[in-house]
Amino acid sequence: MWEHQSLFRVSAQLFAEGVFNLLDRNLRPEVFLLGFASAKEGDEPDSVVLEPVSVRYSPADFRDVKSNATALEANKGPQGSVYHLHPNDHDRFEKQHWYELMCQATESILQNINTSRHESRRSFCSTPVSLQGYLVTVVLQMSADCYDNYYALPKPGAGRPANLPHAAVLEFLHDCTRALREADTADNDQPVLDRDYNEVLRSAGRRLMLRVAPAGTHGLYDACNGVAALRHEGDEGIGTMLVSRRQHPAVVPVLTLETPVPMRDHRSIRKLLELSEGYTALISDASHVFGLGQLVPESDSQFEPLVTVHFTNHYSWEVSHAGHVLMRVVSNTPRLPQGQVAAENFARIVRIVFPSLDHDSIGYLWDLAQQATKQPNGTILVITTGAVNEAKRLTRQSFRVVPRIMTPSVLRLVTNIDGAVLIEPNAMCHAIGVILDGLATERGDSSRGSRYNGALRYVSSSKYPVLAVVVSEDGWIDLLPS
Repeated sequence: MWEHQSLFRVSAQLFAEGVFNLLDRNLRPEVFLLGFASAKEGDEPDSVVLEPVSVRYSPADFRDVKSNATALEANKGPQGSVYHLHPNDHDRFEKQHWYELMCQATESILQNINTSRHESRRSFCSTPVSLQGYLVTVVLQMSADCYDNYYALPKPGAGRPANLPHAAVLEFLHDCTRALREADTADNDQPVLDRDYNEVLRSAGRRLMLRVAPAGTHGLYDACNGVAALRHEGDEGIGTMLVSRRQHPAVVPVLTLETPVPMRDHRSIRKLLELSEGYTALISDASHVFGLGQLVPESDSQFEPLVTVHFTNHYSWEVSHAGHVLMRVVSNTPRLPQGQVAAENFARIVRIVFPSLDHDSIGYLWDLAQQATKQPNGTILVITTGAVNEAKRLTRQSFRVVPRIMTPSVLRLVTNIDGAVLIEPNAMCHAIGVILDGLATERGDSSRGSRYNGALRYVSSSKYPVLAVVVSEDGWIDLLPS
């Protein structure tokens, strides 16, 4: 299609891995390019081009994309037509409409192929860009098992993110489309996609908050960051805000302000946040706070799940809907909610790291891991076959103990101090309060704290089989290796 298409595809793949690995490494993003020759029909040679050629699909799989897109347009009927006064506007709309139909047809074909092959993959396509005689689109695929595991808002639509992973997909594809338009003129010695990964996620967070704001009001994401960054009389901002349109039937007013406070007035909002308590929350339409109120009980006929913003700590807040956390933001960095470790996932990883362990031993380690995840201040539970030798090596940076079987009740006590708890796969404990060491690794994440990165360095450089359960203060829970 063009000279530097391989460079672009590799750049897009690395960009996708950098962005989505920050959300969940189990998403496993894969990127390939798909080009449709503008002047050729689907059954002609070179009418469809794939990059890379070795991708699991063949050009023949996509020869019907144009005809399927035409069928989709016919199915919409006259109501799908919009006419503009100026011919240029109408042509622009028709072209954009055709590109959207091409995306829908491509995604539908990919879905059918994956279903027939029993592959758990979710596919997304960027808006096609006309490039040297081809309509080029970027195809992003991810693990459907992982992607579909996250709660999604009802009534999704084109350009309306259902959750944070979907918002990140839309932001990623938007960047790919922009980069494709610059492919002819950009300096190809430079990375094609070099935007900061966390900045992509911040833009995705803004997309998501724009989606949940009534009437699509801009600025809610940044307003929440501004409020979370402030203290009131030395105290951290902890409170709740319901996001709804004014006079919503599911909200019972408790106190109404005569003059609503603009959301850009962060200091006043932070002060009013002190009034929220229990079921009583600030009520905002994303542009103003106009009082206090409560959500009616679920048994009420007027009940409707509303978006709730919880200010949990200094620089920390989260947004939820119907009891499901959609996004957590710490220091202006959006992340997915990390719940309790799943028993099946824990057992699977333990069997990989320690293949000789029996079912009862895995169950006992699971009990210890569950207790570790309940530690509110965060902790690290390190399970390693080299616990005896590692306790000796790290004597100067730990409290060695007389070997004993670790129990959940004792683990609750010893995790009250900083440092890791070092045990063998048979649950025999050899040290507590361990300051872990290790070599730096490219898998490090500067947005995470020293506890996570320290455990990651230790696991990556350990010469023994090791599994670490990392519980951060902000509630994130990681199994290393994942």
